[in-house]
Parts: sequence; structure tokens; C-alpha cells
Amino acid sequence: MTGKGGPSRPQAARREAVRPLPVAVDTMGGDHAPGEIIAGAVEAVRAHGVRLVLVGQAPGIRRELERHGFTGQIPIVHADEALDMGEGALASRRKPRSSVAIACHLIKQGRASALVSAGSTAGVVATARLRLKGQQGVLRPAIAVTLPTRPRPTILLDAGATVDVKPEGLVQFAALGTAYARILLEVERPRVGLLTIGVEPGKGDKVTRRAHELLAGGHHGVEFAGNVEGHDLLAGEVEVIVTDGFTGNVALKTMEGTIRTAFTEIRAAMTASPAARMGALLQRRRLQELRDRLDPDSYGGGVLLGLNGTVVIAHGGSRARAITSACELAHRLAAGHIVERIREQVAATRTSRFGRWTHGERDTGENPTVPPAEPSQDGGAAEEPSPGAADGEAASEQRRSGE
Repeated sequence: MTGKGGPSRPQAARREAVRPLPVAVDTMGGDHAPGEIIAGAVEAVRAHGVRLVLVGQAPGIRRELERHGFTGQIPIVHADEALDMGEGALASRRKPRSSVAIACHLIKQGRASALVSAGSTAGVVATARLRLKGQQGVLRPAIAVTLPTRPRPTILLDAGATVDVKPEGLVQFAALGTAYARILLEVERPRVGLLTIGVEPGKGDKVTRRAHELLAGGHHGVEFAGNVEGHDLLAGEVEVIVTDGFTGNVALKTMEGTIRTAFTEIRAAMTASPAARMGALLQRRRLQELRDRLDPDSYGGGVLLGLNGTVVIAHGGSRARAITSACELAHRLAAGHIVERIREQVAATRTSRFGRWTHGERDTGENPTVPPAEPSQDGGAAEEPSPGAADGEAASEQRRSGE
């Protein structure tokens, strides 16, 4: 069931020698933009030395940087438009000069290594897919999120990028998750579980049953551990759990709601009487550790895997702490060359059985809606849209994202 491991040592040595490019931060995405976004970015630079470039309306960014005493210390690229939080997949067509689109253009130009955005998930996914394109051999991208398990976190994907997936797509999700876990968790052979309704190989619908057959057949560079059920999501028995985007998104939000409810009940119980408050005081450090481990802001957000660029999608309600974590995560993935790792891992899944579908989306050149530009430190990466050029792809993005 196992395949070959990671890249050779000469490859790894060459990667470590290259310092990653700055991370492009979308300052206009999120419920608390731009104030909380820029505050988190400033902390990422000040406390962790992460290299950033801020994308958004330049005058507002300069005012926020001045408020933090950080004027002139982070480069700025101007963007005229922002993706509204309520916008869906068609935002990629409606707003070709959005801050997310321009940040993606910086990645394509080789001026940024990754994108961090707290904007609309559907809008960010659609825009990133349109601008960055899928890696060759990748059928569909997937959003990977981190679950707070012990002794180490567990990676769940897909959490909402691809609702309708085929068995071969689940095999590729396993490959994407394996590459991601090797960087994030520093595990050479991460174990992969397939989320379904029973641990037996025959359980689940025809998609998951077929995916189990393919994964159990081996020769994919994946350490397949078998099926896992919903109650195993936080058990920490595997490092990677794969499922379709619909199931993964429902599972993730169910866990988030359950954790919030549990903390509300715990807080009420600990303040119900003087004796309870005294006990809580004695356990303060342990309770704080538990809260930090279960706090989504500690993990930075989900990572859109499978594109020709790294995209970290933070929660729409992210505050400064979550943005700082997202910037750190994007920097770490860029330093670990996640795009190249995924390319190698996906290549390991290309057997004769999959020869007819491992072709992926090919990037044939610059996007006609995003011509090259020469933005200055405070200037914009101007884009001139071609009327109707993105109609077909934007409509396709809408169907794939389920909106």
C-alpha cells in the first residue's frame, strides 16, 4: 500500500537554499478588512520576519501602516476592487481588477510566492483557479484544513473546493494531502484515511468504494490506512483524511459548531458557583492550553492545493491573530516548495490505470484578461479585461463550487 517517499536529498538541498518570495496579502477581503488584516500582517513581519506585500487600496493601507508605526516597511501594490463577502464563483469574471486577482498576477509574474485572503471562499477559489490554473495532472483542487488532534494535527481535504468528485479525484486528494502533510507535519510517510460510513472496504457509496479499491491497490506514493468514520475525525489515528468537498465542509462546520458549544457549556459550568470558579482558577493554564489548541485562529486557515501557486484562505471573520497565523503558514509552505512537492506526488499516481485522466489543466500562457504590468511599490498591477473572455470558465467555476 505504500509508495516511494519524498524528493531526493539533492533536490531538498537546492530548495532549502532558495529564500521564498514575499507573501501577497489581500487587505480587502474579510469582515474586518482592512484594519485587522493589516494589523495581522504587521505582526507577522515584526514578530516572525515573514516577507509580505500588501495588495489593496494604497491610501488606506498607508494610513493603517502609519497607525502601527510601520510606514514604508512593507511594499504595497494598489488594487481598485475587492471581492464582496457575499459574492460567489462569478466574482472572478465580474471583478478582474480585484485585490485577489492582482495578488494572483503577482504570483504568476514571480513577484510573490503565495496569497493570503480572508475573502469569500467561493470568490477566492474561482479567481485563483482562473488566474493560476491547475497544475498539470491535477483534476480538481482541494482545500486542506487542519484539525486539532493529538499527538499531532490531522489534515482534512477537501473542505469545500470541489463538491462533485470522482474516485480518481479522491486518489489525487490523497496525493495532495500527503505532500501537504510532509511539509506541515514533517512526517515522511503520512497515513491516509478515506472518510465514509464504515471501516469495512465495502462500505459507502460507489464513489468511495471505488476510491478504496484504487487506494488499496498501491503504487500511488500514498500510505493508505483504510476507511475512517465520522467519529474518527478527531481521533488522530491518521495524518490525512480525504473526502469530497460537500462532506468535508459539512464535517468541518459541524466540528467547529460542536467545539464552540462545548466551550460555552464549560464556561457556564466553571462560573456557576464560587467553588467552580476556584477550580477553574487552579486549572487556568491547562484550560488556556486547550483553548489555544482548539482555536481555529492558531492554524491560519485552509490551503487551496493543486494550483500553480499557494493560496491560504482564512476565515471571513478573521482577526489579526488569525491573519498572522495565515501569513506564517503561507511562508512555511512556500519555503517548503509545496507546489513542487505536489507535482512530484501527483506524478506518482500516474499509472496506466489513470492514463486517460491525469492530464490536468494546462497553462498555455498569460491570461488574456491580465496583461503584464509594472507596478511600483505603491502602484497597481493594472489589468485590462477582454470582454467575454472569462465567460465560459467563470460559469464552469460556478458549477464546480456548488454556488
